[in-house]
Amino acid sequence: MMAGCARSGRLVRWLIPRRPTFLGAGRERNNDRMIETQSVSPGYRLVEGPPAVADYMTLRLRSGLSPRRSDQAAAAVRGSWAAVHVLHDESGGTVGMGRVLGDGGWYFHIVDIAVLPEHQRHGVGDAILGALLDAVRKHAPAGAYVNLLADPPGRRLYQKHGFRDTAPASVGMALTLD
Repeated sequence: MMAGCARSGRLVRWLIPRRPTFLGAGRERNNDRMIETQSVSPGYRLVEGPPAVADYMTLRLRSGLSPRRSDQAAAAVRGSWAAVHVLHDESGGTVGMGRVLGDGGWYFHIVDIAVLPEHQRHGVGDAILGALLDAVRKHAPAGAYVNLLADPPGRRLYQKHGFRDTAPASVGMALTLD
């Protein structure tokens, strides 16, 4: 389904279809909306949807991503096309997350892949990225373009999932507005 435009006088409202609820191939949802996956080590649970705003901010800060204000974080988690986070069974805490931004048609951008340092190297990031890519494969039309900005620590993980460097043909550029 594609987004449409409804005109009412001079007001233009975009009618956007409901974002997909996804589980990914071979996964089932239980009453807690957990995604059972074989790619997360025992002791971790992959959960559909973004983390709480406070957890989002903590994950960004502690995993080395740039910090964000709570208003930015709240808007970010609401604006996700798809998102997952990972809970640590023993502590009950949120230890990882990832999101997809997208137009639902052809363009999808992977963002906010973050895992707390003490929980890295346990398959958490791999499970997050795999679940997000499963969502795009399942809910996006054929020919979807998926990209991300790869910081050095994550490059090997992204390459494992099929991402390739686009330079010199194209390079990422950024602008931070005051």
